[in-house]
Amino acid sequence: MRILAPVAAAMLIAAPAAAQTGKPAPILTTPEAKDVWTHAQPEVARVTHVDLNLDVDFASKTLSGVATLNVLAAKGAKEIVLDVDDLVIESVTCPKGKVLPFTIGPRETETGLGSALTVQLEGNKQILIRYRTKPGASALGWLPPELTAGKKMPYLFSQGQPINNRSWIPTQDSPGIRQTWSATFTVPDGFVAVMSGDRLDGATGTLVPHQKRQFRFKMDRPVPPYLIAFAVGDLAFKATGPRSGVWAEPSQLDAAAHEVADVEKMIDAAQALYGPYRWGRYDMLVLPPSFPYGGMENPTLTFLTPTIITGDRSNTDVVAHELAHSWSGNLVTNATWSDSWLNEGFTTYFENRIMEAVYGKERAAMYSDLDWDGLVRDIKNAGGQDAPTTRLHGEPGATFGQLDYFKGSTFLRTIEAAVGRAKWDAYLRSYFDRHAFQPQTTAGFLADLRANLIKGDKALEAKLELDRWAYQAGLPDNAVHVTSATLAAVDAKLAAFNAGGPASAVQPTGWATQQWLRFLNGLPRQQTPARLKELDETLGLSASNNAYVRSAWAELAIANRYEPALPSIEEFVKRVGRGLLIYPIYKDLMAQGDWGKPIALRFYEGAKAGYHPNAAAGVAKIVGAAD
Repeated sequence: MRILAPVAAAMLIAAPAAAQTGKPAPILTTPEAKDVWTHAQPEVARVTHVDLNLDVDFASKTLSGVATLNVLAAKGAKEIVLDVDDLVIESVTCPKGKVLPFTIGPRETETGLGSALTVQLEGNKQILIRYRTKPGASALGWLPPELTAGKKMPYLFSQGQPINNRSWIPTQDSPGIRQTWSATFTVPDGFVAVMSGDRLDGATGTLVPHQKRQFRFKMDRPVPPYLIAFAVGDLAFKATGPRSGVWAEPSQLDAAAHEVADVEKMIDAAQALYGPYRWGRYDMLVLPPSFPYGGMENPTLTFLTPTIITGDRSNTDVVAHELAHSWSGNLVTNATWSDSWLNEGFTTYFENRIMEAVYGKERAAMYSDLDWDGLVRDIKNAGGQDAPTTRLHGEPGATFGQLDYFKGSTFLRTIEAAVGRAKWDAYLRSYFDRHAFQPQTTAGFLADLRANLIKGDKALEAKLELDRWAYQAGLPDNAVHVTSATLAAVDAKLAAFNAGGPASAVQPTGWATQQWLRFLNGLPRQQTPARLKELDETLGLSASNNAYVRSAWAELAIANRYEPALPSIEEFVKRVGRGLLIYPIYKDLMAQGDWGKPIALRFYEGAKAGYHPNAAAGVAKIVGAAD
């Protein structure tokens, strides 16, 4: 692809060298690489480094301080355009203190794009922005003590993906504009700050005046800005190996460390497959239950939902997934959110290969088989094979459900089956090396595939149907479906129960999450109250400590308006803020019309204070609640 030339000839270098020498990472300028979710004009002027010096105020729920931005501008460029969302900009100056004129455009609330902050450069290569956030910043989750595990101290965490970091960092918030960064956080004494970069002050930071403590961090490898992340709370650390460990609230720490204890094996497996891990340490942070995602691949510090902690390590695929993002997503990143499958589809495929290497082929097959179920279900719910939202490349955020993950990984698995695993692995390893620390588009990936794998083989080109997979709706006929013997055994028990057999014959002792989901999701949606009572009492569904089981059971109960399950469902949605697990519950309640709608609104009103702003907004949209 064409690398941005007008700004500086130095930007034409390969990205790995850029990361090593401190030179800016390239950006793409082909038409399909234009990011419609940013106000930035990187071909005129772009941010190359962000330095943050911020004070954390739990009382006002604000961050305040200074962001210092390094700017690379084209010859004659007079201004730089940044992304901000509801930030209070107090001043913009040059390093010598001279005030620089700036304007803030109208806030685009419906699109979530925020505002354009335009700064007159007046020849400066660095600008200082003094600002503060507002309590409702979309990236920030401010939790009172009662919503934490320890119940004693408040907690703060950020979630930047896809475009929320503009609510706390004034920068160019686009995945195609990679930036290095550094940060200093000042927090009340007794709190610990962690971040998605190299820690400079040890685990306890440095005591400073006014009963505060400072923590400093840096990331000298260019990253997309959505990967700048932090958390502040009552946190403790436990090592899981020489290059990995887990942060959590003290009461969660031992259970969390047990659950993710295989991470060193996963790192070894990932490196053996696709090359060196390039981020230094791989630590993890287990967040409070309001974290809206299963995991977030922030470099050096993966954020994890506590819902994966079930004691049996059956949900460590989440850890494998976020680790795999260290290559697909963090190392090679979708240039725009129209191509998010390049992050998530690649990572889901890679995650499965890690699970196979660590736990064996059958466990990996179990995950693949469940993903196929999700693929078929999402295509059906999207409207079928011709539905536009089943395309991998399309409008940003338009791909239905989890098709970025499911269809994307199936695409790559289909290529593997066609060319052979050894050849495919060699290609992928070279792909990550070739495009390390660079953005990518679907067109760019297909061009690379044709140049370095297909190499003019017309028969292989026809067999793979690359353009159909990437740009057309539905599931191509050559899709590879991996089946699991373990899940086939569950299917047999499911068939027996559906034929009228007793719930006591199911005997799920020792089942992993995936077996539970196969069984619960395979039950016909119409059940009698007596049958639901038998299931619940025999299998302990309402009392399960497995969040995936609770969510799947809630969906079945709601489909039948089974009111005895409502207290358990209400407790669950008040305690868990993960979108994957709660959105279906609210959607199903709303689909039940006059019975379900008031219940959904009541649940939301009681739960929203504990949700991350993103999750609260997502549920509000589902239930039609006013902000």
